[in-house]
Amino acid sequence: MARWVFAHLADAHVGAWPRSASLRGALRASVLRALEVAEERGVEFLLVSGDLFHTPVPDPAEVEPIASALKRLVERGIRIYVIYGSHDYVAHRKSWLDVLAAAGVFAKVAPEAVRSEGTRWTLPFLVDPPTGARIAGISGRSHGLDREYFRAVDAEAFRAEPGFKIFQFHAAVEEYLPEHLREHIRGIRREDLPAGCDYYAGGHIHYTYQGEGPGGGVLVNPGAVFGTSRTDLENAVEGRTHQGLAIVTVEEGRPSVELVDTAPPGVVRLVDVDLSGRSAEEAHDTIARELRAAGRDGALVFPRLRGELASGSASQLDLAGLTRELAGSASEVLWETRDLSGPSGASAGPADESGVEARGITALLESSRTTAPWLAGDAGERLVRELLRELGLPKADGESRVDYETARIEGARRLLGVRAERDG
Repeated sequence: MARWVFAHLADAHVGAWPRSASLRGALRASVLRALEVAEERGVEFLLVSGDLFHTPVPDPAEVEPIASALKRLVERGIRIYVIYGSHDYVAHRKSWLDVLAAAGVFAKVAPEAVRSEGTRWTLPFLVDPPTGARIAGISGRSHGLDREYFRAVDAEAFRAEPGFKIFQFHAAVEEYLPEHLREHIRGIRREDLPAGCDYYAGGHIHYTYQGEGPGGGVLVNPGAVFGTSRTDLENAVEGRTHQGLAIVTVEEGRPSVELVDTAPPGVVRLVDVDLSGRSAEEAHDTIARELRAAGRDGALVFPRLRGELASGSASQLDLAGLTRELAGSASEVLWETRDLSGPSGASAGPADESGVEARGITALLESSRTTAPWLAGDAGERLVRELLRELGLPKADGESRVDYETARIEGARRLLGVRAERDG
């Protein structure tokens, strides 16, 4: 083919935001819209570069609409090529990716099995028959445990193949890490990627970038399709990253990239309220005024309260009452109070569940600084939050107690990079 088109998405994280039906719905809508865009653009195939789901075994109610949309693409002749992300993979247990692959919904590109460290291995690849594209990849693992896979891979046979070559990966590339992540994430080096590919389809860091692979070729991370944290949503709303997918047009063997945003426009509204110098009563009135302006049309409102109150405490702000007041107009209100303090710098105290959790995590990390240095920094905080989310997932309808407990334990092991002991 002289000219053809494919789509590339990563970090859909379907099923994320387990405590918020509104946020899960907005995320799901963004992913479904991304799949619609791929169909509307007449792509030959779709690449999913990891973390299609937020956990290996998400709620079937979250899986069903996504599986139906993927099946519709397949019925229209669009091939789907997938690698595991750090959230998709779980050792010694089948995930929804395995189920959908077995059902013929998509092809798994990369071997996800754990390999012995330092073992040299040959990179397998698939051929997309209509386009002749060669597609290879390395699946992601939690906490950078896949770094050694890149250094030990033998990609010579893949590089020697004719035609357009694509490499999928789910890892941070150190040269393209944004400034705010460089101190906290260990990634691979650009030179660890197989050289000589035409397109490098990245994922993992929830932040859009476009660069060049080793020896040439376009290297793209489209960013998270929606996002799984307040930081992700702030970066998107403030224009630092995209929420959606990449549409790649290949003409005479040369790719060009268009980033398409698919998140519902205007659904997330950030409210930054500086309460410095105000009494608790004045602060309450200020917050109420700001929220009434933002909390309309079913928006997801993220108020951040900061500054030092002149008098009173956070408990006097009645954030729960303000949330109830917006119940008829806003879909959800998610407070951030970590930067709010009482008179003379004294802690204003957490005003809601998220504030309690944030302060509890901070205390845990401080107490663990010497005994568990691997929990240091933003990476340690993210790990603790992911563990809390995993362990706090509710039991699904019809799920046995044993299955529920096993799933939570295996989820924690996956996040910690700990393999279960095998009998015998």
